[in-house]
Amino acid sequence: MLAARLDKLNPQQRRAVEHGGLPLADSGPLLIIAGAGSGKTATLAHRVVHLLENGADPRRIMLLTFSRRAAAEMTRRVDRILADLTRGRSSGPSDAIAWAGTFHSIGARLLRDYADNIGLARAFTIHDREDSADLMNLIRHELGYSATKERFPAKGTCLAIYSRAVNSETALDDVLSASFPWCAIWQDELRRLFARYVEAKQAQNVLDYDDLLLYWAHMMQEPSIAEDVAARFDHVLVDEYQDTNRLQASVLLALKPNGKGLTVVGDDAQAIYSFRAATVRNILDFPGHFAPRAEVVTLEQNYRSTQPILAAANAVISLAEERFTKNLWSDRKSAERPKIVSVRDETDQARYVVEKVLQSREAGLALKSQAVLFRASHHSGPLEVELTRRNIPFVKFGGLKFLEAAHVKDMLALLRFTENARDRVAGFRVIQLLPGVGPVIAAKTLDRVAAVADPVEALAGTKPPAAAAEHWPLFVEAVRLLRSGAAGWPAELDLACRWYEPHLDRIYEDAGLRQADLHQLVQIAATYPSRERFLTELTLDPPEATSDRAGAPLLDEDYLILSTIHSAKGQEWKSVHILNAVDGCLPSDLATGTSAEIEEERRLLYVAMTRARDQLDIIVPQRFFVHGQRSHGDRHLYASRTRFIPSGLLEYFEYCGWSPAVAATAAPGQQSARAPVDILKRVRKSWG
Repeated sequence: MLAARLDKLNPQQRRAVEHGGLPLADSGPLLIIAGAGSGKTATLAHRVVHLLENGADPRRIMLLTFSRRAAAEMTRRVDRILADLTRGRSSGPSDAIAWAGTFHSIGARLLRDYADNIGLARAFTIHDREDSADLMNLIRHELGYSATKERFPAKGTCLAIYSRAVNSETALDDVLSASFPWCAIWQDELRRLFARYVEAKQAQNVLDYDDLLLYWAHMMQEPSIAEDVAARFDHVLVDEYQDTNRLQASVLLALKPNGKGLTVVGDDAQAIYSFRAATVRNILDFPGHFAPRAEVVTLEQNYRSTQPILAAANAVISLAEERFTKNLWSDRKSAERPKIVSVRDETDQARYVVEKVLQSREAGLALKSQAVLFRASHHSGPLEVELTRRNIPFVKFGGLKFLEAAHVKDMLALLRFTENARDRVAGFRVIQLLPGVGPVIAAKTLDRVAAVADPVEALAGTKPPAAAAEHWPLFVEAVRLLRSGAAGWPAELDLACRWYEPHLDRIYEDAGLRQADLHQLVQIAATYPSRERFLTELTLDPPEATSDRAGAPLLDEDYLILSTIHSAKGQEWKSVHILNAVDGCLPSDLATGTSAEIEEERRLLYVAMTRARDQLDIIVPQRFFVHGQRSHGDRHLYASRTRFIPSGLLEYFEYCGWSPAVAATAAPGQQSARAPVDILKRVRKSWG
């Protein structure tokens, strides 16, 4: 039965599963480099089953994953394999593998076990991110940092800085200079804030998300405790090792200092989470750290993609500066190479994607089997507008739906209010953007606006609360200019953005990221002839309550998948379109400061390409909107194809251009003259 199970594996998978031979206690450190679609989860599950079948105690196996779902899936696979081997007579000894879970969940359990030994109360509670941010904010107020003359980092930013320093085991000044340079002037204050934050948590007997790793790592620095913890586990298996940070690696090295019984699985080519403090160095340095005992097994047979797609992906990643050499291959032959599609601009890119998605759907490919991937959430803005216009349902992963994001809704509400001052919902939202203005004041203001013919006059005559006194005249002037139409469309949206920017900075912690969405909105607006058409055709009503979270997608029989590349990792679709494959987007112009950042951007493209099973389109807009360009004139520059696909790699792709068909329109003057009709009077009469 054992041989029959192993016969289902390919030679590399079987070598990984059987690593170490017998007795299992002498099994040395194993690194499994699992290429995209190479059966990583199945291999790791069979490795666990192999250990159990050969006498390993399931209570002495630790299985670490990066999500509870992954841990549950791994356990289910182990159970399923064991059930097949025993023909369902037993649920399998894996029921007793109690130490399967995420790093954080395992850390919490061990901290409770050893609480008495490390000065921690066993009944500690755990704060989620929101709780942690609130506590951080409370201390900000207590220290007086919320009343500084210069803007102090918001609570979310403070927590992000603290988290990065903890997880990367990096000094605060280095974290600030590398990742938060705009906060560097507050280094001393932040250090004081974090010290008080730690004191407050300890006084309240709470741990935050990062503490579960931090305290575990500190606990393992105590030799007697580390020895005791390590002695409890004969085998430690880690999934997605390329996504570990330095803190997690230090925990593993303390658990298995000589590597005996340690198995890690990952793919350096899919290391794309440095923004979470993950470091690709952990997986790259694994063989050297445990030399000469470490064994490296590479899984290269891909069960997902066609061979032409893999050939192109291999070519892209082959140019990486440092990597484990592997060459993915597949039995799935195809004559269709992945396409590089050149389009005029992002508007045509959206039209191209919609056309191809609908063609594939008519050919029998469900929308759910198709995906559109992009580097940053705001890159999908024009596409979302086109999908909405064409009534194509979609679900977006990674960031909010563009037209549902709170800051985008703020801008649309301002335009709607200036277009129609009696639009109470829009006005209610806009007026409350001003500091010190709540629902009561907003309602009274709108009552005055509704009672007079000139809304600007009503606004100008309103006495604002003290907190809004400085901002109120600017608000009235912005409404006046927008209502006059003097700036013309779409320059009016530029004017609105200039008014909104200081409020964006004040209201939202991640204002920099949201700013890109506003630039994207300006680009979309330029495709409409007037403000009226823009607002009408978007047909987006403000929600009943303000929220930064996208709601649950509308239920539909089918829907297209939109996703950032980060959120797409681990997924696959039959057809994949990659947007904006140009320098400035992929790689992002915000991630080209160091060679390490550029290499991670290369891996992002590789991850995106290897999500495709049968069809892959990489789209290159020729003209590209320049975020941040606010001067008058052409807002587009000619873009160059991503540097990750140089001319020498074009042989792996089909290169083609696309332009939309121009619809025939009737010439001016051919339309018949029509007498004006008083529709308003007719509607009134219907109720008379």
